[in-house]
Amino acid sequence: MTQSRIDRALADARARLQRLPAGQVPAALVIERNVLEWRCDPTSDARLPQAVDDDVEWVLLCSQGYTSSLAAAALVDLGLHRATDVIGGYQALSDAGVLAELA
Repeated sequence: MTQSRIDRALADARARLQRLPAGQVPAALVIERNVLEWRCDPTSDARLPQAVDDDVEWVLLCSQGYTSSLAAAALVDLGLHRATDVIGGYQALSDAGVLAELA
């Protein structure tokens, strides 16, 4: 069986204490901020299977969009040039009803 190429990955960088009361994001990889770089870096021995190369679009999510914007910048610094974040974070998705559509 041939493994398909991964073009985009949604990563929830919220800490467990933020995720539990607010809720999970369907289809998101949970990668807490403190381990993000070495889990997303395709050259890291500790990378996730989704971290196949530097052309994966990492879409980062946090509670309100502040941490994820800095996290995306850190991934860009690693050479992951397509890293970006969800403006407004989990709260914005929830307020807009997007999370209900993903479920």
